[in-house]
Amino acid sequence: MALIRELLNHRDLLRSLIVRNLKIRYKGSYLGFFWSLMDPLFMVLVYFMFAKLTRFQVDLPYLVTGVLTWQFLSLCMGDSFHTILGNPSLIKKVFFPRIILPLTMVLANLINFFLSLFILIGFLFFLGVDVSLNLFYLPIFIFFEFLLALGFSLLFSSLMVYFQDTQHLVSVGLMSWFFLSPVIYPLKLVPERLLKFYLLNPMAGILMGFRHCFLEGPFFWGGSTASSFILCGVVFALGLYVFMKLEPYFADEL
Repeated sequence: MALIRELLNHRDLLRSLIVRNLKIRYKGSYLGFFWSLMDPLFMVLVYFMFAKLTRFQVDLPYLVTGVLTWQFLSLCMGDSFHTILGNPSLIKKVFFPRIILPLTMVLANLINFFLSLFILIGFLFFLGVDVSLNLFYLPIFIFFEFLLALGFSLLFSSLMVYFQDTQHLVSVGLMSWFFLSPVIYPLKLVPERLLKFYLLNPMAGILMGFRHCFLEGPFFWGGSTASSFILCGVVFALGLYVFMKLEPYFADEL
């Protein structure tokens, strides 16, 4: 509660840093926000061509939804590496809750994510996909992915101050996690005997949830999927704990 009160007291700073993060990403760019869509669209094109050449059965709406959903987490984890490390003068000279830096970064990416979801809806409509009433569930899955992204951002932004190899280790881990999640392949390819364990992957539940909302795909409301959401909370709690423990020493290390 004390942390929440501090954040509310610094809400003007929160707002300013969110705007700054949005401006920095597209500074000097003619296309601006649309660059945040170009990267996943190029990825979709590559994977779709690969699927066609190898006769791998996956449809375009499924692929686009998965890649855009994954991109939010991927961007937050990539941006987290220099959230603290890249602001030494601000941390040394100004007093404010340091958690604001990773929080505003994730919130800025969340705003981009919201905009990309509107474009996704238009794209699916263009492809002839009907809008589902399951969209009412969408805030649930956005919340859990936000919690997961913020937890990892808190963890990696603080660890990078002390262990700069974190960036390289996480990049390798993120690539492995991508292929261990149903981003580009359907869930039916996972063997039945492994499905219960596979669904413990937080992004498996989140990706299924987004497809349930946009494409009326299957979603298991049972224990395995609930466990993946609980893990989102665990990651957030771990990230917050590590960040708060290391925060007092950031200025000395920088």
